[in-house]
Amino acid sequence: MKRIWDDAVRALGGTPDAGDLVERYAEPHRAYHNTFHVVSVVRDSSALADAFAFSVEERAILALAACAHDVIYDGKPGEDERASAAWARERLAGMEEEQIARVESLVLATITHSSDDPLAHVLLDADLAILGSAPTHYDRYSQAVRQEYSQYDDATWRAGRAHVLRTLLGREHLFVTEPARQLWDAAARLNLARELQSLA
Repeated sequence: MKRIWDDAVRALGGTPDAGDLVERYAEPHRAYHNTFHVVSVVRDSSALADAFAFSVEERAILALAACAHDVIYDGKPGEDERASAAWARERLAGMEEEQIARVESLVLATITHSSDDPLAHVLLDADLAILGSAPTHYDRYSQAVRQEYSQYDDATWRAGRAHVLRTLLGREHLFVTEPARQLWDAAARLNLARELQSLA
């Protein structure tokens, strides 16, 4: 992951400073939002980007945002993403402001999972790619998320999680880009429905 970060910074003409990137994702309280997750998002966003005419600069910005999007994770939605965006801005100091601001905006887009930026569409789809994984992988993901929210009792967790799953299933499209829809939408809907039934 550090290599990916460093290479992307160099591609943008900057001097690499990954800081505590690797250590952050290895924090013991992360059951899901960990190194495996961020590497998966980097991989999947890069694969999706192949379908679009992104420039070398845009792909580097996308890679940085993918690396940074969960670098701060304390289970505080909204606060975590804003802190992660601030972390990225600090680490990218010295680069062009336009580049820094775009990385920052991509990370912040993960708060609402909405954006007008084509790079964000790819990042957001990659962030949700786990939903369309094989059932055994999906089950490990759902168990890991439950572990990260272990402070909640089962009744509270089930109610909250069921609401999230119903909201996702109620969307016309789970994924923004057509390549992601083709890859993951059908499997994701089956996984979400199966988990929702298990919570009943």
